[in-house]
Amino acid sequence: MAEMDDLNAKVIDEFRANAGKVGGGFEGAPMILLHHRGAKSGTVRINPLVYQPVGDAFAVFGSKGGAPTHPDWYRNLMANPDTEVEVGGKKYEVHARELTGSQRDEIWEKQKGLIPGFAEYEEKARGIREIPVVLLERR
Repeated sequence: MAEMDDLNAKVIDEFRANAGKVGGGFEGAPMILLHHRGAKSGTVRINPLVYQPVGDAFAVFGSKGGAPTHPDWYRNLMANPDTEVEVGGKKYEVHARELTGSQRDEIWEKQKGLIPGFAEYEEKARGIREIPVVLLERR
């Protein structure tokens, strides 16, 4: 876990130093910094995520690389849906809600077309879990 924390810290630093732009495997992808409060601990954490703009909201995806469990940030958002995000050089207060049905499917299908790696994550998780799509709506 410490290795992932180190990677996230580097991406967060690069994001903030370059008004939301990062390189490496994320180069060219729209990135967001998601602040979330631990469901049990109450500790505030930050995760860099790829997002898809949906009007003036932001869709994020609980892919966790296709792992069999949802990411911690997803569980934290479901417990504490009012939070903030950083996009570019700006911060926004948002409310998180999980999308379902055709609303979820439309955004998810578009994401797989934009970044085909998400289809690979879906294939890894197939039969184990559905990858959550969470809409972060500005408050």
